[in-house]
Amino acid sequence: MALGPVMLGLDGLELTAEERELLRHPQVGGVILFARNYQSPQQMTALTDAIHTLRQPRLLIAVDHEGGRVQRFRDGFTRLPAVRRLGEIHDQDPQRAKQLARVTGWLMAVELRAVGVDFSFAPVLDLDHGVSGIIGDRAFHRDPEVVADLAHAYRSGMQKAGMEAVGKHFPGHGGIAADSHLELPVDPRPYDELAFADLLAFERMIHYGLAALMPAHVLYPQVDDQPAGFSTRWLKDILRQHLEFQGVIFSDDLDMAGAHQAGTPAERAHAALAAGCDMALACNDRQAAVAILEGLPQTPDPVRQVRLIRMHGRGRSNLERLRRNPVWQRATRLVQDYDAFPLLEMDI
Repeated sequence: MALGPVMLGLDGLELTAEERELLRHPQVGGVILFARNYQSPQQMTALTDAIHTLRQPRLLIAVDHEGGRVQRFRDGFTRLPAVRRLGEIHDQDPQRAKQLARVTGWLMAVELRAVGVDFSFAPVLDLDHGVSGIIGDRAFHRDPEVVADLAHAYRSGMQKAGMEAVGKHFPGHGGIAADSHLELPVDPRPYDELAFADLLAFERMIHYGLAALMPAHVLYPQVDDQPAGFSTRWLKDILRQHLEFQGVIFSDDLDMAGAHQAGTPAERAHAALAAGCDMALACNDRQAAVAILEGLPQTPDPVRQVRLIRMHGRGRSNLERLRRNPVWQRATRLVQDYDAFPLLEMDI
């Protein structure tokens, strides 16, 4: 059975009979996990194993695990600092900041892989313009060149741990105060202004071979009359053709208020996929998720399959074995206090 174009959220700590049935639906291709799904590393390993045994190819399993405010799994995992800290270090010592970003990306990814998670929706490529509370310290820096340098290092660490990266929120959510979880933000800047600022980090990361992107539920009226995640102008013309991006495009959560202008849940999913997304996320509303699965036509897409299969994690340890690894021990000490220890030679 091929991977479908819908990623679903789950209710609790283990799969219910209803969820097992839903995850076997041919339109499902993945699962996104939240804090409500996490109790311990052992519980999480059991949950991801249960998900992965349902189908072949196995369903993708994702989580938002950026660090700082956005880290779904905490007890039993290393507490990751917000990536803004790396940007601050970069202002003083760019080489050290890039080395720390690589170590941090590896540590984040290797711990998630140890419990069976395929990828995190990270890193954030938005610029910190100083106006967006929802982005804020989730952004590496204000300068797109610094963001690209640190994100590139962070991604290289993730890849060393067997995980692909997902850059977000294309073409940039950091220039407006509104929160797309609560409303539809409107960014009035023209394309040329975006192209010479916010888009630069995305363009650089695409050049480096970024595997996946997530568009923003943000409207840029001087570019298109649809929000980026529902816009063929942004996703097909600019992202696919102009920037030559060949990876996966994941929608942002279609339950967010910023997506509601696209209609009913099924209409939102159809609009996102028609605009160019490869996978539509339905995270927190089970009734809406069922409506999406029932309302989408089944249209197999071999190119989409090739892109999605690339997102499966590679290699896997377990946390007990990982904690005995001297590389993990050194990486943990560094990430818990970036300033306290000299950088050591590590195979990361």
